[in-house]
Amino acid sequence: MAFPYLTDVLHAIGVDLTLPIPTFGLLVGIAFFTGMSLATKEARRIIKVDDPDFMSTACIIGFLTGLLGARLFHLLEYPRDFMANPMGMLFSRAGFTIFGGLIVGALSAAWYARKKGVPIPLLLDAAAPGLMLAYAIGRIGCQVSGDGDWGIEVTSAAPSWLPDWLWAQTYDGNIAGATIPPPGVYPTPIYETLMSTLAFAILWKLRKQAHSPGWLFGVYLLLAGIERFLIELIRVNSKYSLFGYDVTQAQLISSACIVAGLFVIWRRAAPRPA
Repeated sequence: MAFPYLTDVLHAIGVDLTLPIPTFGLLVGIAFFTGMSLATKEARRIIKVDDPDFMSTACIIGFLTGLLGARLFHLLEYPRDFMANPMGMLFSRAGFTIFGGLIVGALSAAWYARKKGVPIPLLLDAAAPGLMLAYAIGRIGCQVSGDGDWGIEVTSAAPSWLPDWLWAQTYDGNIAGATIPPPGVYPTPIYETLMSTLAFAILWKLRKQAHSPGWLFGVYLLLAGIERFLIELIRVNSKYSLFGYDVTQAQLISSACIVAGLFVIWRRAAPRPA
């Protein structure tokens, strides 16, 4: 079952109250403020800056420009659909690509940090844990609203040790308006929330380990890349033909994240001399 609006959630638990607030937007808002809170806390620990609002401003810039990047990368992922209905896709409530948001948002925040004289590697390290936890929370919004970010059709029964709802769902009443026949599709947003929460725990544990600036963000890139590459194996997405292989945009970018993460970890593993 999906709950596109907070009203649907309240009615499901027996509360007769109308609150037409999109659950996806609500969870994205919670994700943003949670991530910003963690990033601000880490920035105060590792960054020497006179402006107490530096990190919150950087997060807001990254978030707003990230939304534009997420929509742009989605349009690039579905060029034929965009050409057929440009206005509809531009102003649709659905259609955001997380990697587009990450790339554009990170570049914008880095520009702001450079303008303020803050080392970009330290900014990225401060943001890494919060980014991962925010992603985990945001995927809860995808799951609850049923925005189309689900997996491929399930063709086998659930393992005996796994609940049916964790194996397949039909997302009845989803905000995407899609009809999914039983047994359903893989609820990949749940899997992403679980994997991203684990990745956040790893980053939070490692954040105080001695390393050169930028190392923790390298770990973030590696974990985020692995998580998304794996989930793309069972997720619905537009595919491209590349050297005889069918790949998704997310697989290409996640592969680049894995390579970049490994490189940064290797280059920045040793603590910088005092």
